[in-house]
Amino acid sequence: MRNIYVHLLNLLDKGKPIALATIIETRGSTPQVAGATAIFSAEGIVEGTLGGGLLEAKSQKKALNALKKRESILSQLSLKADISSAEEAICGGEVKTLIDSKPEEHKDAFRSLSHSLIERKPGVLATFINRISEDKVSLLRCWIEGKAKSIAGLGKHAGFFFKEAKKVIAEGKPLLLKIKEKIFEEKGEETSLFLEPVFPLAHLVIAGAGHIGQALAHLGSLLSFEVTVIDDRAEFANKERLPDADRIIVADFEKAFKNFSITPDTYLVIVTRGHSHDATVLRRCIASKAAYVGMIGSARKIRLMRKKFLEEGWATPAQFDRVHAPIGLPIQSKTVEEIAVSIASQLVLVRSRAREKAKGLR
Repeated sequence: MRNIYVHLLNLLDKGKPIALATIIETRGSTPQVAGATAIFSAEGIVEGTLGGGLLEAKSQKKALNALKKRESILSQLSLKADISSAEEAICGGEVKTLIDSKPEEHKDAFRSLSHSLIERKPGVLATFINRISEDKVSLLRCWIEGKAKSIAGLGKHAGFFFKEAKKVIAEGKPLLLKIKEKIFEEKGEETSLFLEPVFPLAHLVIAGAGHIGQALAHLGSLLSFEVTVIDDRAEFANKERLPDADRIIVADFEKAFKNFSITPDTYLVIVTRGHSHDATVLRRCIASKAAYVGMIGSARKIRLMRKKFLEEGWATPAQFDRVHAPIGLPIQSKTVEEIAVSIASQLVLVRSRAREKAKGLR
């Protein structure tokens, strides 16, 4: 469920003063794209990134100033300095960044977003931007769940951008629009709407909390997977050993996977402590629609298990051929950490291919 807006909501619930900075438009070559987001406190950046370097440093300075004044702003930065400049960026593009100094005013929208992600439902964060002066703005935000048929709280204005929001989800990229409709009671020079699609993270499910499972949970978190680890040993499956896991399930493998939800966005890695447990988990998921099923083991183990599954009618040849076994990319890994890297690399490759395929179907 990890997402920068979920992290934002947690900070807001703690009453911490923070500013939310989001790139809403880019032109030319820039270090980040529209939708890149960072959270700033009085101490500096807390989470996320706007691309690092001078762009982020300048954005941080503006965010801290906005936080002190309690004024939200639109910041426009040019990255077209001459190559001889030591103080300016030379990427060649332009970036427009929205800095929200009072995100607590939109907690309801962020809370709705968080609830949708818990249920693994995508949606669109819609932000109306009312430019009051050259850089000062006022904001209105709402969350639109992906399968929603209407939008509460905006009355007659809902229909205006609902179709655009659906388009943003379908295309998977944000959109900035200038609008003429009167959304705000206060007067403004210009009103814009930023529509940002938000999707649940791909779900990495690791069966086995041993050394490889532990290392892979850490890598999976770094690589922006939502991580669930399942094991029947509480001494292995706990927060102390698996601090990066979003969810830890301590249960018998048969029971844990009996009613476990496996979707086309699930990436399942089987690294239990023995072939019998591996077989138990594999039987439960081999016919699923998981994006990835991988199982650790030697070539001989895989050959024998395949024979058993086909003889017992537990799987078809096509279903077993979908299983990545032996697991991981062939990088000649030897250590636990290297094996975890080889698995993580394969997960990223399969996820990237799935995203490209999804784009082609839109």
